[in-house]
Amino acid sequence: METYAQILMYASPVFFILVLGEKIYGKLAKGDDFKSMDMISSLSSGYTNTLKDVLGIGVSLLTYVWLVDKVALVRIPFTWVNVLIAFIALDFAGYWGHRLNHQINFFWNQHLVHHSSEEFNLACALRQSISDLIKFFTIFMLPAALLGVDPTIIAIVAPIHLFAQFWYHTVYIGKMGWLEKVIVTPSHHRVHHAINPEYIDKNHGQIFIIWDKLFGTFQEELDDVPPVYGITRPVRTWNPIKINYQHLWLLIKDAWRAENWMDKLRVFYKPTGWRPADVAAKYPVEKIDDPYNFEKYYPKLSKGMETWSWMQFLFTFAFLMLFYNAAASLSLTQLMLYGFFLFFSVYAYTEMMDKNPRSFWQELIKNGLGMYLFIQNGQLWYGLENAGSWINVIFPLYFIGATVITGYFVLKEVRLPKVVNTSA
Repeated sequence: METYAQILMYASPVFFILVLGEKIYGKLAKGDDFKSMDMISSLSSGYTNTLKDVLGIGVSLLTYVWLVDKVALVRIPFTWVNVLIAFIALDFAGYWGHRLNHQINFFWNQHLVHHSSEEFNLACALRQSISDLIKFFTIFMLPAALLGVDPTIIAIVAPIHLFAQFWYHTVYIGKMGWLEKVIVTPSHHRVHHAINPEYIDKNHGQIFIIWDKLFGTFQEELDDVPPVYGITRPVRTWNPIKINYQHLWLLIKDAWRAENWMDKLRVFYKPTGWRPADVAAKYPVEKIDDPYNFEKYYPKLSKGMETWSWMQFLFTFAFLMLFYNAAASLSLTQLMLYGFFLFFSVYAYTEMMDKNPRSFWQELIKNGLGMYLFIQNGQLWYGLENAGSWINVIFPLYFIGATVITGYFVLKEVRLPKVVNTSA
């Protein structure tokens, strides 16, 4: 956990700079809209995902260590050839796990957040799940386990495999010649994120596109069918924590409301989007039937409120970096309380971005918890115990100031009706 936190100390600013750089390039070179609230929502989802991983929240029903101990036919040493084998095995497992996430109602909940942005950019690459608390798909690592690939190799290769999926989330790289036949490219992944009927549930590969071609899920990006991004049941919120559980909540409600007892079970394992007929008729949900004619979600905010949203995002980023830096020295209780403070920070400011009147009370609770942590730590912030006392004065000033400023925007703007603006 401590090692991963230290890696994130360096990786997180790099990802942020790359995301911001792409946005600035799109604005200056292409004249594209700078949809800042979408960007904040995507990056905030990245906050919650990495935080969940550092805290070790979640379990695997089947670990690779156990699998390789039980089924290995041979044992192969740590060599570069075996690193390559591990990489291919991870990609094979990733393809099947990814495909099942798209095809089964229950599993879609843990992947939906990644597709929830109605834009396609480097930021949405960081929209990763916190709802995958139980991991099911280690079984697809069986080929590597049969070959006896050392778990240490898997542990080294796995984050490399994950980070290598970042770059192709962009509209600014066209088709890439012969590479289109081998690896997943931006063109392939634009298809994957699209809701056009021609493109839905295609191109599940993570690094190699070969799996899609072998198993019948490949679709080339068509020149006359521009991809339209998002999901067919739009989330209508910037709050990544809500997004992570929207679909599961719908499944639970559908199961409760269904008259047929088998439907109460079917709703979880049927193909993604399936609902009991009686429930769908009585409780319809919004769905995009025409991907070329729908209104994107973008509540209109004043420049002041947009600026404050950015400041809240950056303050939370600073708290997150301090968390990663201090993680190794914190007790389990401190880790969990600090982690909850960070989760609640994201929840509060993204609710404000959604213009939810309750966001003031959420901000008040968040800042109250922050003050409690500050006082409990001897009126010092974690990781800054040896810094000058003047630095630690900043924290109570922030907690008080953030409550007042958020309250101001709630009174001035949030109580006004929401206006959707697709050009903001």
